[in-house]
Amino acid sequence: MENTEAMLTRPGEMSSESIYSSTKAFNELFKIGSVMSKTQLVPDNYRNRPEDCTIAIDIANRNGMSPLSVMQNLYVVKGKPQWSGQACIAMLRASKEFEHVKPVMVGERNTDDWGCYFKAVDRSDGEVVKGTLVTIKMAKDEGWYSKPGSKWQTMPEQMLQYRAAAFFARIYMPNALMGYRVEGEAEDIIKESLPIAPNPVMDDFEEKVRMEAEEVFENVIDQ
Repeated sequence: MENTEAMLTRPGEMSSESIYSSTKAFNELFKIGSVMSKTQLVPDNYRNRPEDCTIAIDIANRNGMSPLSVMQNLYVVKGKPQWSGQACIAMLRASKEFEHVKPVMVGERNTDDWGCYFKAVDRSDGEVVKGTLVTIKMAKDEGWYSKPGSKWQTMPEQMLQYRAAAFFARIYMPNALMGYRVEGEAEDIIKESLPIAPNPVMDDFEEKVRMEAEEVFENVIDQ
């Protein structure tokens, strides 16, 4: 597996607040997004889409990641943004709050007891914290394993680690994910027949960002 820690960088000097604080700041960001949208290095779903590239740059700035890493590891499934499992693990390892973050495999391989959890050391007090244990039995009980095209049957070890990383992040580092799901969750967890419960915190956050961006766009158009 490649070194995913390299995908995270130090946050840029431009804060998220300054991006939407003026038309000039937003235009500067949009120019960068426009340039990136024309390069062959960005994924197909971002190419020739300067607006999407601009938002990706904003997300990268908020999360201390490189814009290209965001574009390569953030995609939309069933209308919801979703991080790749690789990106989630990289975020855990780059955390300022924890160190020695690693997956722990338990149980006998290729049995229902085979599972994984993430553990790390809290930098503030040295306490070892453990995330939720995810097993093949859990995947079967939740209906993830039996879904058509499920990766749980073809690459179970990777799926165990991705899901365990997502659960750890959601408990101990929810801000890192910015409310987005992690690879496989949209396909596994979302049930078509049931509405998704709203997240008041993220709804308020996303509404604020939408209103800020909308105001800036209107100012650009009026000029």
